[in-house]
Amino acid sequence: MDTRGSDQTAEVFLLLDKVAIVVEQLRKIYRPGRRQEVKAVDGVSLEVRQGEIFGLLGPNGAGKTTLLKVLTTLTLPTAGRAAVMGHDVVKEALEVRQAIAVVLQEYAVELYLSVWDNLITFGKFHGLSLAESRRRAEKVLAQFHLEEYASQKAQDLSGGTRRRLQVSKMFLVETPVLFLDEPTIGMDPFVKRELLATIKEQARAGRTVFLTTQMLSEAEELCDRVLILDRGKVAAEGDLASLKLMSRGLYDVVASFESVGEELLSCLRRANPLRLEVKRNTVEMTLRCPEREVLTLLSAVAERWLILHFEVSGASLEDVFLEILGKPPRPESPMRNSAS
Repeated sequence: MDTRGSDQTAEVFLLLDKVAIVVEQLRKIYRPGRRQEVKAVDGVSLEVRQGEIFGLLGPNGAGKTTLLKVLTTLTLPTAGRAAVMGHDVVKEALEVRQAIAVVLQEYAVELYLSVWDNLITFGKFHGLSLAESRRRAEKVLAQFHLEEYASQKAQDLSGGTRRRLQVSKMFLVETPVLFLDEPTIGMDPFVKRELLATIKEQARAGRTVFLTTQMLSEAEELCDRVLILDRGKVAAEGDLASLKLMSRGLYDVVASFESVGEELLSCLRRANPLRLEVKRNTVEMTLRCPEREVLTLLSAVAERWLILHFEVSGASLEDVFLEILGKPPRPESPMRNSAS
């Protein structure tokens, strides 16, 4: 690979095939001991185009990490086939590994090396010269706010800082495909924002990003298309606009009051909301009904309680997720005082 600088990233990426990832009827079955077999991935097919940010979503145990490990050659499929940049993940595993960079949930850093040496070693391992490794290391140190930790050993870092180091290494190299498994875990909001901006920038340059996350707001902001897995099977796939059409008639309502009491909540519950959350003096809920009924409800509430502010919007990705799977994802927005 040409290592003369990231200014040639777009040119290098755009010379590659337009289809970056292909999966056809992929299955992965585990047989733990004598227990019944577990179909972690069950007949999944998908296609990811070059330069696309593709989101793989699903509840815990849906098969996301297993599918990711098959695509990154860390585990063998039971049946079906998958290819990355035209290379079969089983027959051409080495070529696949040369074409990808991977961030898994497990930490992948050299614990006894400093942050700086982690970056330099990683760059040289991927064929960069020492000078180029140093130049890029300085860039990612600043990008991920790691300068003050440069001389510290990775084993002495906090979990969130170690995660930053792990993710930063992936932007040191110019592989055409980047796999990210829950990349923002443990990151503070400022660094997370930098990472999301970097992911968008990389995709604009032609790099393909395959993202798994339970932070649905991140997926909605980043992804061109998403696939929702449930129990190893494809529950839905498409761009965000297409998926939201599946939840037509769903509305998110956010309303702020001087105070929120049980009488107000009882009134709102009578509208049978799919979701009802209270955060201080603000109520967030999701309703399935015609839009005019939403406005009628708000008018009726306003006659008894002072509404300081309200917003009504169409279905979010979280609403789609809830609708398709019949259960809400809750890792990013825990209820403080809720009823449903």
